[in-house]
Amino acid sequence: MLPSRSMLPPPAVGEIFRRLAALDPEPRTELHYRNAFELLVAVVLSAQATDAGVNKVTPRLFERAPDPAGMLALGEDGIARLIGSLGLYRSKARHLAGLGQLLLERHGGEVPRTREALEALPGVGRKTASVVLNVVFGEPTMAVDTHIFRVANRTGLAPGRTVLEVERGLLRRVPATYRRHAHHWLILHGRYVCKARRPDCGRCVLRDLCLWPGKTAHGTV
Repeated sequence: MLPSRSMLPPPAVGEIFRRLAALDPEPRTELHYRNAFELLVAVVLSAQATDAGVNKVTPRLFERAPDPAGMLALGEDGIARLIGSLGLYRSKARHLAGLGQLLLERHGGEVPRTREALEALPGVGRKTASVVLNVVFGEPTMAVDTHIFRVANRTGLAPGRTVLEVERGLLRRVPATYRRHAHHWLILHGRYVCKARRPDCGRCVLRDLCLWPGKTAHGTV
């Protein structure tokens, strides 16, 4: 999707997040986890997979591998058997086995709290690191996935041709008071309302602010 030529003015940006915050003051990831390690693993598994799909495999995985040592002991083949319903499961199994090893070797079995250290782990890219930094350590990062990319471009919130452009635009434009939860609000809005194929404009609380020319006043597109 190419970015819109139009960009929402700052007052409209603030109003978007005021409304989203009013609907859900404390948004949370839909991935199931109990600690930083489990969240990191779940986000690695979520690449090209749904949160629901990840949540189906992680209970058995975390029972067998509750920490980096357990993940390393389980090994690539053992991990693969437990996550076989997910796409790219073999490469994800390889990443998780290596992730367990590096967490033990470099970080004493703990999840590091810097972007540089996180992105040095197998299977961890910028988006995964941003999720961990935000959810676990409370940093105001912007983990731009396909939902956020779509919403930012459709609405005129932060148009951009690449994920990094959108991320930088959002970090510039989202008011500081909303930045901690902004990526969760936008993900959930894109997942359940501003959907890719049939956006539900009729129940969108942002439709009067949205600059997307394809929006409808009522009902579903």
